[in-house]
This record gives sequence, C-alpha cells and structure tokens, in this order.
Amino acid sequence: MRVLAEDALRDAVLLVFANKQDLPNAMNAAEITDKLGLHSLRHRNWYIQATSATSGDGLYEGPDWLSNQPRNQK
Repeated sequence: MRVLAEDALRDAVLLVFANKQDLPNAMNAAEITDKLGLHSLRHRNWYIQATSATSGDGLYEGPDWLSNQPRNQK
C-alpha cells in the first residue's frame, strides 16, 4: 500500500472490487482485508465490494459507496 502513502493520495478513499466471487475458491472480504493489510490504513475510508462481472452482481454497489463518501474541500 505504498502508493497510498503518497501526498497526492493522502485524502483518497479506497474501493476494492473483489471479482470472481462466483468461483468456489474466491477469497472473501475478510481474507482480502488481511492480504492487503487494510486494517493498517488509519484515517482512511476503504471498502471491499464482492463482485461477479459474469453475472453483474455487485457492480453497482461499489460506485454507489464511492459516490457517498465525503469529498475533501481544498
């Protein structure tokens, strides 16, 4: 997550699309959180959206979450 430490991304929120959730061996949100070390991101909003591009499941919920995040007014 070094890229998120850059000054230009200091106030950025993070949306992770966990695709391929229709497959039996897909990692769940907790596994992805651990693998990416997201709990270590202090003072940053992040969200994992389970998706299946094949069926379309979860494709709209992620952008909905993103659009509801507060914008930094500089």
